[in-house]
Amino acid sequence: MSGLPLPPPDAEASAGDEVIAQALRRSILALALIGMLASGVIWWFARPTSTLPGRITPLTAPRSSESGVPPPNVRFTDVTDAAGIRFVHANGARGEKLLPETMGGGVVAFDFDGDHDSDLLFLNGTSWTADGPATTAALYRNDTPPRGTWKFTDVTAGSGLGVPLYGMGAAAGDFDGDGRVDLFLTCVGTNHLFRNLGAGRFEDVTVTAGVGGGNLWSTAAAWFDLDHDGDLDLFVGSYVEWSPELDRRINTTLVGGGRAYGQPWNFPGTFPFLYRNDTLPGGPPRFTDITAASGLQVRNPASGLPMAKTLAVAPIDLNNDGWMDLVVANDTVQNFVFTNRHNGTFTEVGAQTGIAFDSYGHPRGAMGIDAARFRDDNALGIAIGNFANEMNALYVSQPGQDHLLFADEAMTEGIGPASRLLLKFGLFFFDYDLDGRLDVLTANGHLEEEIEKLQSDVRYRQPAQLFWNAGGGPSFQPVTETQSGPDLFRPRVGRGSAFADFDQDGDPDIVICQVNGPPALLRNDQQLGHHWLRLRLVGRHGNTGAIGAWVRARVEGRTLARQVMPTRSYLSQSELTVSLGLGKSARVEGLQIRWPNGRDQVLAIPDSDREIEVVEP
Repeated sequence: MSGLPLPPPDAEASAGDEVIAQALRRSILALALIGMLASGVIWWFARPTSTLPGRITPLTAPRSSESGVPPPNVRFTDVTDAAGIRFVHANGARGEKLLPETMGGGVVAFDFDGDHDSDLLFLNGTSWTADGPATTAALYRNDTPPRGTWKFTDVTAGSGLGVPLYGMGAAAGDFDGDGRVDLFLTCVGTNHLFRNLGAGRFEDVTVTAGVGGGNLWSTAAAWFDLDHDGDLDLFVGSYVEWSPELDRRINTTLVGGGRAYGQPWNFPGTFPFLYRNDTLPGGPPRFTDITAASGLQVRNPASGLPMAKTLAVAPIDLNNDGWMDLVVANDTVQNFVFTNRHNGTFTEVGAQTGIAFDSYGHPRGAMGIDAARFRDDNALGIAIGNFANEMNALYVSQPGQDHLLFADEAMTEGIGPASRLLLKFGLFFFDYDLDGRLDVLTANGHLEEEIEKLQSDVRYRQPAQLFWNAGGGPSFQPVTETQSGPDLFRPRVGRGSAFADFDQDGDPDIVICQVNGPPALLRNDQQLGHHWLRLRLVGRHGNTGAIGAWVRARVEGRTLARQVMPTRSYLSQSELTVSLGLGKSARVEGLQIRWPNGRDQVLAIPDSDREIEVVEP
């Protein structure tokens, strides 16, 4: 009987027990209330975004007399087949509806062979089982002559990139400073780093470099110089904690029966990776995982579990201190803003900046992202493509000392209302009509093939959207098929997207990927008579592509600011070359380059309508 309480010896003891019992009941009630409060907090941070609203309220952006000019007629022509692109994305689907099958893959426009034009790498999925068809990424060499007939050649065989893996995205950058662009591929499973050996060959150096990342689901990746030592470091975002077994166990079903693709809020969050580049010139690849000490491991304050569900990242110097920061787009949880503390660590300030949530304090389903100075007032815009029934976001920096306060101006700038019903993935700023103002394109497509059974006004295949920057309030106007032709707006299950001047005629062309289908390579056929200037920057040190540099040009009293940053959109990269649309002006009044090390260079540009190479002094 030892260890059991004895009965009270008298009434006084019994009364004392009653007091104790009352205190115990109060404690139990308090604990229950605390538990309910904690559960509510956990729900608040992890709650799902509604995708099946009972009623869709029409939205209309404000209009003013400044935006009375309609978008110009600039036609985009689909040249995919004519150019020799035969790639078809495979998601490995065999009826089980596993979540990665919905997410598609990215595309990289980069110059792998050093001939100063943009080649293409398409990411691919593959079979979940050993007996299924093994598909790989596809590398296409650009053999299009300047302003000539488009031609791309599949050079995957023998390149070293023909490895079966479930690819998601890629980051292209010269990590070893040898002047050749290397590739990092994110995957469901182990990631891969391929070193460019020249002559069209790549070597898998993942194990030596130590950047495999474990058996996780990685998505966005970006090369950037985090510590100002002159070489490129690597950020790798992860989506959710996932496995086929966990997906089957969750067993998401459609209304009325039948298996459906799971929602991200059903899966735990993750941490990203941050690798410091310690590769010595001429030495083997060597990276150090500094994630744990970097400040990038954000935990849910209620549960203590990893919070991130990352699909895209934008490296950008937000506060003009000369150091690269990171804006991370997360799906169904708050977006992150990591400011660089100049010592290899970062501080997360997403909520303080206004970028973490929508205007009502809710997280959204963030997919693609890009950052640019799209107005004449030097304001920085962070554009994010969000889930269906959620508008595009356009967080614009507000006047202030450190430029770290942003407001979502998607509604007033015209980029929000027209995007609401679509599910946006690839998103980027680019100047398609060469008028000197940055426009926006989104690649769109739903996740669920049978979405029409649930929402009669929503389609699985969706048209892209193009927003022309009118330069007034609101800045952006939706472009119609009448103005840009039917090829751009053909419904697709759009995912990754990128731009580059593939035919070297001065204007940016487009490539859009889709799930389980061919990409669309779209030639820009603008004939507006606008002038242009393209700058190919070459760094002298480890960062030979000058990633992170800024170009500022004075054109007819306006300042055009462009960052050398290929990482944009969704799982994709665009060309490194900086393109400046000059409109009707044939002259650049002044040109300044701020190199990644902070040094400024001023150039005199004698004429336009050409591409020039600028080597870091």
